[in-house]
Amino acid sequence: MPAPQKKILFCLAGVFSFVCALGTAAAIGTQLWVRGTILCKTGALLVNASGPELEKFIGEIQYGLFHGERVRQCGLGGRPFQFSFFPDLLKIIPASIHVSVILFCTVLIIFTLVGTGFFLYNAFGSPYETLHGPVGLYLWSFIACSCGCLIMILFSSEVKIHHLSEKIANFKEKSFTFKTHSEQFADSFWIILACSLVHFLNALLIRLAGFEFPFSKPKDSGTATGAADLMY
Repeated sequence: MPAPQKKILFCLAGVFSFVCALGTAAAIGTQLWVRGTILCKTGALLVNASGPELEKFIGEIQYGLFHGERVRQCGLGGRPFQFSFFPDLLKIIPASIHVSVILFCTVLIIFTLVGTGFFLYNAFGSPYETLHGPVGLYLWSFIACSCGCLIMILFSSEVKIHHLSEKIANFKEKSFTFKTHSEQFADSFWIILACSLVHFLNALLIRLAGFEFPFSKPKDSGTATGAADLMY
């Protein structure tokens, strides 16, 4: 592929990586990872609520990695309540998984920025060392994509397997018991998915620029070796 086209592809990949770094940083600070509704089970059972009456006992909840908000509905109107994971909820949530999610988000930002720098370096510089050249670009893209996948897997297990929303809803509740009524991942979670796909796309752009995938063997290596043996 001609050099100008390679520069365009590497610049495009660098822009994609930089946008992903900004998107991941923005996603970490928001409380738009999970959005759902919670049912005040105790209140609904007391009045035997059903149908339209049940809506008076369904509140809302949304949260991110550091803080969130829930609206408590027990038949007397909504009562908003702000909460923070650190240090309030550390005793009731799977803290190791939650901290791992935050750690991998930080690693994702770091390696995405590293990848951005090396994409631009390959576009306008003359890379000779392995980690500066195309092999390094494959490595940074693979690490960033893997971190994004790990973030989604760990956070999904925390929410779905460990019932994170119910634990948050029942935090410091003595008289009422809350149950998850509906639950879905929100914008920030899907931003991480989009960033993972972008890093996979960057690997394809490197291949499109004419550089083989790492550890791939040329098809004619055996033929060239045989010809050399015959000469000697």
